[in-house]
Amino acid sequence: MTLRVLHVLDHSLPLHSGYAFRTAAILREQHRLGWTTLQLTTPKQGAAGGLSEEAEGLRFHRTPAPEGTGLVGQMAATARQLRALVDRFSPDVIHAHSPVLTALPALWVGRRCRVPVVYEMRASWEDAAVDHGTTTEGSLRYRVSRALESFVLHRVEQVTTICEGLRADILARGVPGDRVTVIPNAVDAAAFAFGRPADEALRRRLGLEGRTVVGFAGSFYRYEGLSLLVSAVGRLSARFPDMALLLVGGGPQEAALREQVHREGLGPRVVFAGRVPHAEVQGYYELIDVLAYPRLRMRLTELVTPLKPLEAMAQGKVFVASNVGGHRELVRDGQTGFLCEAGSAEALADAIARVLDGRAAWPAIRSAARAFVERERTWANSVAGYRQVYRQALAGSGATVVARAGL
Repeated sequence: MTLRVLHVLDHSLPLHSGYAFRTAAILREQHRLGWTTLQLTTPKQGAAGGLSEEAEGLRFHRTPAPEGTGLVGQMAATARQLRALVDRFSPDVIHAHSPVLTALPALWVGRRCRVPVVYEMRASWEDAAVDHGTTTEGSLRYRVSRALESFVLHRVEQVTTICEGLRADILARGVPGDRVTVIPNAVDAAAFAFGRPADEALRRRLGLEGRTVVGFAGSFYRYEGLSLLVSAVGRLSARFPDMALLLVGGGPQEAALREQVHREGLGPRVVFAGRVPHAEVQGYYELIDVLAYPRLRMRLTELVTPLKPLEAMAQGKVFVASNVGGHRELVRDGQTGFLCEAGSAEALADAIARVLDGRAAWPAIRSAARAFVERERTWANSVAGYRQVYRQALAGSGATVVARAGL
């Protein structure tokens, strides 16, 4: 028989987010390994077409909850759905993915059904709440959120996380190192065309003909530092009169960014492309000469590695990123990308200018970046790490169970 893994998720496809894309990549790679998976999302997913839904070839079970249900009610609903799936599916492992609101129901059901629980901490709940403005660092809610996260980390059989920064934070909470494994973010390199020519019709439609294009594609959250990018382009306007800024996506900061563009008189230089279907994003990437990831310095960005620079490397795109910890863990400055001081529009502008002036080095940068991804950051390499994690989680169940699961 094959290993059976029941994944508990905050949300999933067809919603588009880095979280959903990572999940889909993990599931597909686990299927390639011959494992059987079942997926349950919490009420955070929102209204769906029933108790299960297929998206991009993957089936997800949903957790219904009346509108306005509080966090405790949402966790109770998730636990009920999870218990029903455990009774029906008899998984070898329950694998809960951030936030802790998925892990608490998983731990409750796992203990009662004697199924080991793995918790994947992709970010800490308390730090995400700070960024979204629902709490402040050191507040009562922050301390309670952190305490719940630590409670789960100490009680699950195994912990995985996405980067060394988060692993260090988990170890600092007193979790033994032999129970914490990094399963890093990765990309499917084959899904990204390397060096494909730009779509000239799209370039014309966006009004970018003859322009040097700096760009960003993703969600417009405060921590992305996009206001600094707008200011940096303004600083560079005299030196690069043909420069334009292409912003692809949307989010909470969009209105503020549009107002800033108007206030700084940059309207002719900034193109808001809006949200683009995931399958079409690469066409926009190909229009961009230099990508920019000016994340602000805070606990979230210091600890967490993003997917976007990896996607840029896979496509052979040249980029500038702020020197927060999450970027420093991914980027080899001057070899696979370029780093600049976080929080400074002037430093960002200087870095973009240096990169544009150094075009002769771009072919080597592109090749080195693509090679790094193919060598170290493929999903096949990352997901293979779960084999040892699940083996250790199952160790208490006896050698017979581990052998039956093919581990």
